[in-house]
Amino acid sequence: MTDYVTYHQHLEERLSQLGRELPGPMSGFARLHKKAVEEGALNARIKELMALAIGITVHCDGCIAYHVHDAVAAGATRQELLETIGVALMMGGGPASIYAAHALDAIEQFLPEPSLVAVGG
Repeated sequence: MTDYVTYHQHLEERLSQLGRELPGPMSGFARLHKKAVEEGALNARIKELMALAIGITVHCDGCIAYHVHDAVAAGATRQELLETIGVALMMGGGPASIYAAHALDAIEQFLPEPSLVAVGG
């Protein structure tokens, strides 16, 4: 199983290095990303959920790491993330189901469920 929290950190480091060594294309992509997810008719949370669904359908683990992280940071709930997986499954079929399982791993790593507290008894 992939450790998506560590994977996200690793990608951040590698993309930062690429930004230093290949500033033209990487800064262009960074501007594109920033403009694409900024608030507009759709908020950033919805846009990150859309990006997650696309990441699942194109079978991109790095995309899953990034967009689960960013969707959670934008306030996405577990249910919103799960419904996003459902849309990805509809659009991507069987192969997307495997990456849906990867996305569930990422969700549980970036958005762990609160511990259940036993009530006296």
